[in-house]
Amino acid sequence: MPEPTGVIHDIGYQRYTGLRLGRRHVFGALYLHGLRTAFGLGRSAKAKIFPWLVVGIVVVVAAGLTAVRTQTGQVVMTYAQFADAMSWLVIFFVAVVGPELVSRDLRSGVLPLYFSRPLPRGDYALAKLGALASALWLLLGAPQLVMFLGAAFTTKTGMHGVWDELLDLLPGLLYAALWAVVFSSVALLIASLTGKRAFAAGGIVAAFLMTTPIVGTLSIMPSRAVNELAMLASPSTLVQGVGLYTLGDLLAPGASAEQMIGDFGPVYLVAAGVLVAGCVALLLLRYRKVAAR
Repeated sequence: MPEPTGVIHDIGYQRYTGLRLGRRHVFGALYLHGLRTAFGLGRSAKAKIFPWLVVGIVVVVAAGLTAVRTQTGQVVMTYAQFADAMSWLVIFFVAVVGPELVSRDLRSGVLPLYFSRPLPRGDYALAKLGALASALWLLLGAPQLVMFLGAAFTTKTGMHGVWDELLDLLPGLLYAALWAVVFSSVALLIASLTGKRAFAAGGIVAAFLMTTPIVGTLSIMPSRAVNELAMLASPSTLVQGVGLYTLGDLLAPGASAEQMIGDFGPVYLVAAGVLVAGCVALLLLRYRKVAAR
């Protein structure tokens, strides 16, 4: 009877004996990775072109506004108005970055690896949402900081002027956070519905741009109440409605805020909260269903 000739080779596999950091660190790593992905960090040069082109545009605009104010002493645009003016760039930013954060994972089938313990399904969605919202807030907030520094160093009233400028900056940063939360919630929900990035990007752009004509149609209706509620029809104008209610003259000087939304400011505030809460709830439900497949 022939002797067995099989050989067992030791190829070096070993059990992991290092520190297991747990759920909180996994969430933090996923959030940080998503934030880096939003700006193309750690990826190819091609992936960096669009996000940094957008960053360059908003910074150049902020620097230009600062230079004009320095030379003329006139405030061309408030911090809150800057966020409004850059909203069209935000739409295209989320349309590109949102699918990068979630659609690629759906298409490549790596979600089972992410959902290995100790990362719950909801943590994955919330980490991605937090990363996108943070990226948007940095995109709108960092140029405002440039404007603030330019104004602070050229003020003629000393620390009193710097303090007044800071009080103008803080509402602008909060308004930028509102843009970030609303846009990231809507965009990430749409992007999570498909693994094809082109379809996801198209759906995101459509959700923001194709609803704008509805606002225009409602704003010319004969009913004054319908005119004042027209901005509820689009996420972009919904954010502006909340800004008109909460910021007033910082966003729209004079009586234009009251003319645009009337006494329906609280309705816009509630509608924004419901929109964000609904999108987050549907996003969590979406990943619960994805995990169950």
